[in-house]
Amino acid sequence: MKRGVILLEKLKNSKSHASPDYFLLGVIISLLLIGVIMVYSSSYVWAEYKFGDAWYYVKRQVLFAGAGIIAMLFTMQVPYTTWKKYAKLILLACFVLLFLVLIPGIGMVRGGAQSWIGIGAFSIQPSEFMKLGLIIFLATYLAANQKYITSFKKGFIPSILLIFTAFGLIMLQPDLGTGMVLVLTCMIMVFTAGARLSHFFGLAALGLIGFIGLIASAPYRISRITAFLNPWEDPLGDGFQIIQSLYAIGPGGLMGLGFGNSLQKYFYLPEPQTDFIFAILGEELGFIGGTIVLLLFLLLLWRGIKVSLEAPDNFSRFLALGIVSMLAIQAMINISVVIGLIPVTGITLPFLSYGGSSLTLILCSVGILLNISKYTKL
Repeated sequence: MKRGVILLEKLKNSKSHASPDYFLLGVIISLLLIGVIMVYSSSYVWAEYKFGDAWYYVKRQVLFAGAGIIAMLFTMQVPYTTWKKYAKLILLACFVLLFLVLIPGIGMVRGGAQSWIGIGAFSIQPSEFMKLGLIIFLATYLAANQKYITSFKKGFIPSILLIFTAFGLIMLQPDLGTGMVLVLTCMIMVFTAGARLSHFFGLAALGLIGFIGLIASAPYRISRITAFLNPWEDPLGDGFQIIQSLYAIGPGGLMGLGFGNSLQKYFYLPEPQTDFIFAILGEELGFIGGTIVLLLFLLLLWRGIKVSLEAPDNFSRFLALGIVSMLAIQAMINISVVIGLIPVTGITLPFLSYGGSSLTLILCSVGILLNISKYTKL
């Protein structure tokens, strides 16, 4: 009888509310709208030059955003427990895609990285799928094995081996930026689950050696480091992007040059609608515009953490934490690159940068986060 009462109480407490967290949804839509507007402003010069259509990039971005919103609405309605049931299958599919992208003839090379698989007129980036797939699986694993996480052999090592297997496959493309986001996100999840700091210190030492090895093994990574330290040493080569990015942000001042009035998008800053879109935003909308975007990301982080803390069980807590950590880390790295705090990594700014796989998977992820919010008392 007592067990039955406890079970009914748990079911009552975990009952879904009728609606998701509308505050969080409002932040997401705001970022998405700013992204569509800035993709147009930053890309129409390049689009007119390359395709004879100033609306080329923004039309595709609206299409990606539409597909992403549909995916978000779908995942927002799917009970989060469903992902737990299919976690292994999702992870297996992600690993298959990571192997397929490495096969010549299947994987497409862009910017020196074989990271895309072509599907008709569009392409997908398997590493983006892996970020979400690994978060779902790791949340499942940590929820079921949290009591072992303090054990180096039983809890910590299995998690780390899985994370670095995925990281290793992504580095074969190679895609250091996406790999960094994946590893840092998963490390936060493992740490929050209760892993010992001593285990992380040992891992950090090995990771530093490995990171140095990755940089030393590829000349272009070394050149990125030297360009970061002194971009003016090679202003027309490896230092070009960061110099042009700073040239965009600097003149923006407090209010910016005005929407559409960027000078750097006139063939100075390469592909300004992707990784360096925040530079064009800073140039046109100034410090105030950049601060508004940063504030929106901080609100997203704050609200996502609240969803995680209020989530009804360990799986949903880890899942929500993983999703919001992924978004926050990716935004932090991208903006840090644009303003010259860290070397160029080649990752997009969530919700704002032009891109198909990235935007669709991000919206799919926040749909899961919104579904979890239905089970909270926010």
